[in-house]
Amino acid sequence: MQSINRFNARGFTLQALVAAAYSLTPRAISGGPAWTDSDLFDILASTPGDVQPNLDEQMAMLRRLLTDRFQLAFHREPKQLPVFALTVAKGGPKLKPSTAPPSQLPYLINTVYPEEKGGVHILLPARNATMMQFVAMLQRGVLDRAVVDQTGLSGRYDFDLEWTPDENQFGGNLPRSVESTKPSLFAAMQEQLGLRLEATKGLIEALVIDRVERPSEN
Repeated sequence: MQSINRFNARGFTLQALVAAAYSLTPRAISGGPAWTDSDLFDILASTPGDVQPNLDEQMAMLRRLLTDRFQLAFHREPKQLPVFALTVAKGGPKLKPSTAPPSQLPYLINTVYPEEKGGVHILLPARNATMMQFVAMLQRGVLDRAVVDQTGLSGRYDFDLEWTPDENQFGGNLPRSVESTKPSLFAAMQEQLGLRLEATKGLIEALVIDRVERPSEN
């Protein structure tokens, strides 16, 4: 959201938009013509009312837009896919319960910082965020596979996570660091949050595109 009433997304493929709208990893989306994963689209939309919609409301609006503008139709089917299981690490979580009022919108935005000797590191300040929202953000935009929440944590938390990304994160689009000044995501999870990401396999409700149309430019 650029403001209370302006939603702006620039340079996204249709698959990336679908992944965001339905809180999926792009790997869990299949079907449709080749342009759905190559052509880039911009969305500039107005939202109703005088209160900024929360993330769930924004994604509901995005789902309606994909149906209206792209004529998107799909079905779900279970698929066995590589996943990451998010669990509590030995020693317990290092998360602070959020001090924000329940009405405050959750904040989870990755910021990219350049390194002096090349490459980048990531800072994620999360505020008033649930584990479900954290997992959804990780699988939509950071990791290359679905993430399953197995922490059993049901509260809202404030935390900061800082790490050096590898080539399997952010679609491989970030430059690799020559000398990392921050830990890997897996190490940072344990050291900074008391959580653990474990690579495994799991049954995921995948999304299969049945029909889609390129929108007109008018």
